[in-house]
Amino acid sequence: MFKLLVLEDTIRIPPNKFGDPITEAGHEQLRMKYAGMVDDKLGYVMAVTDIKVNPTGKIIPGDGATYHKVTFSILTFYPKIQEIIEGEVVETADFGAFIRVGPIDALLHVSQMMDDFISYDEKQGVLMGKETRRRLSSGDRVRARITAVSLPSGGGSGKIGMTARQPFLGKLEWLKEEVKKIEKKIEEKLKQKGKGQEKPRND
Repeated sequence: MFKLLVLEDTIRIPPNKFGDPITEAGHEQLRMKYAGMVDDKLGYVMAVTDIKVNPTGKIIPGDGATYHKVTFSILTFYPKIQEIIEGEVVETADFGAFIRVGPIDALLHVSQMMDDFISYDEKQGVLMGKETRRRLSSGDRVRARITAVSLPSGGGSGKIGMTARQPFLGKLEWLKEEVKKIEKKIEEKLKQKGKGQEKPRND
């Protein structure tokens, strides 16, 4: 899920930035430190906003820079196990499909794609079910449940595993088909119920 978090920190403004507006200089320092960060507690930091820099700074002996306390907000993406999320297929391989969710590509393994044997057409980049003939390729929209999350605390991009082998998960077109089947069954049951309640006419 996406979160907007409010944080506090102390930033170092170097002497060559003293002539710049303090908020602008602070934004640059925070962006260099936080933007693109992957953290096991914060998640994926996507943007830094709403910066408020204390204009009164401190000087450390031997360092010509000034140090200022700052309050700011960060937009993060923190994937949670069991969370249902939608994304776009950006790449396929014989072992599964990579789904773009937020700022990362999560893996939907072939074993978690559907209840069917799946073959891979490398030329077309298509994963296809043997019995269902359902196809999955780049550009398709998928709804899946997050089953595994690994966020490194010391750098790296992290890993997300997903499953679509549950009701109302998978390629969005498949879900529409499932809903139509359910609606048809309900309609048939209502018709049968209606026939059973019809009273015989006495002419």
